[in-house]
Amino acid sequence: MLWIACFQGIGEEKRSVIPGEAPLPISALQSAVPGSTASQYVAPLGPDHAAGVTLGPYTAAVLHSFPWRAGWYDLANDIHGTLLIGTTGDLLIEAAASLGLLLVITGIYLHWPRSVSGLREMLVPALHKRGRALWKSLHGMTAFWFSILLVLFLISGLSWAGIRTGKMVQAWNTFPAEKWGEPLSDKTHACMNHDGVNEVLWTLEQTPMPLSGSLARTRAIDRPVTIDSVAAFADGLGFERRFNLNLPDGAMGVWTISHDSMSNDGPDPAADRTIHIDRYSGNVLADVRYADYSTYAKAMAWGIALHEGDLGFWNFALNTAFIVAMIFVSVSGLVLWWKRRPARAGRLAAPPVPADMPMWKGAVLVALVLAMAFPMAGAALLSVIAVDLLVLSNAPRLKHALS
Repeated sequence: MLWIACFQGIGEEKRSVIPGEAPLPISALQSAVPGSTASQYVAPLGPDHAAGVTLGPYTAAVLHSFPWRAGWYDLANDIHGTLLIGTTGDLLIEAAASLGLLLVITGIYLHWPRSVSGLREMLVPALHKRGRALWKSLHGMTAFWFSILLVLFLISGLSWAGIRTGKMVQAWNTFPAEKWGEPLSDKTHACMNHDGVNEVLWTLEQTPMPLSGSLARTRAIDRPVTIDSVAAFADGLGFERRFNLNLPDGAMGVWTISHDSMSNDGPDPAADRTIHIDRYSGNVLADVRYADYSTYAKAMAWGIALHEGDLGFWNFALNTAFIVAMIFVSVSGLVLWWKRRPARAGRLAAPPVPADMPMWKGAVLVALVLAMAFPMAGAALLSVIAVDLLVLSNAPRLKHALS
C-alpha cells in the first residue's frame, strides 16, 4: 500500500501529460465522459499530472479508464482493514493490533537488561554469539529500536477500529457541528467515503453535514455556483499540491472542498482544511481547519499521516525500513521458537509455567489496563481463558498438542 500510493496513486490517478497553455474548465472535463454522473473531483497534483477519471486537464482526452476503487491499492487496503470478510475481519484485526501492544510491553520486559553489562546487548547486536543466542540478540535489538514506532503504528491504525474508536474515542473527539449554527443533515461526513474507503478526516467522519438553502454566513462565490466557480474558489485558497471537491448530494446537499494529508493531498497535517459551500447562495457554511481540532484529533491527524507515509520522502523511507524490520522480527521470532522446541516434539512446545513468578501481579495489572483501554484485547484474552477452561481441559490430546 505504501509503495502503490507513492508511485501509482491511491486510485491509480497518477498520470503524466504534456502541459498546455491552460487547463480546461472542469465542466469540459466532465462532458468528456458522457452518460456518467460525477460525484467527486480531485484536483491535479501539478501542471504535468492528470487526475480523476483519468482525463487530461488540458485536452479533456480520456487517458486511462479503470474501475474506481478496484485497483491493487484497494485490494491491499481491504485485506489490511477487513481481511476481505467485512466486520468480522475488522474485529479480528482490532484484536490483533490491541494484543500487539501487549506483545510490545512484554517483549521490552523480556529484553530489558538485568545488569549494566546487558545494556550494550539491548542496543547493539551480539554478533560474536552463534545459534539461538545470536538470533535472540538480533530479534530483541531490532524490536527494541522500532518499538516506539510500532506503538505509534498500532495506535494510529486503531483509529479506524470499529469498537475502540468507532464507539468510544472517535465519538468523544468528533467536531461539534453546533458551532456552525446552520441547519444540519441527517447524513454525516462519512457519506463522502466512497466504496468503504476512509477518505473523510477522522475528526469529521461522525459530524453531521450542513444543508444548503441558508442565506447566512460569508459569501464566497458571487457568480453562478457551478463546478467551475467552486473549483476556481478552491484554487484561490492556496492549497499545496491538490484538493478534493465533493459534489452536492441531493437538492439540499453542499459543495465540499477538502485538503488533507490523509488523502495524499499534501504533506502537512497542520494544513488540513474542509469547507462546505451552499449550492444555491455560494456562501461558506462551514470552514474547519486544523486549529479547530481537539488535542486528540490533532494527534490522530499526524498519526494517520505518519502511518500512511504521507509526510514526505523521509516518512516513506522510514516506513519502508520499519516494514522490513517487522518482517525480520516476525521471522526471527519463528526461528527462535523452532530452535527452542524439543526435537520431534510434535506440538507447539510452549514454555513451562515457572515455579516462581514474583511479578505476576504487575503483569495482570498491565493486561487489565490494556483490556479496558482496548476492548478487543480484553475479549481476546477472555476467549483464550474460556477455551482453556471449557475446551482444552476436556480434550487432553488437543491440550497436549497446543502445550
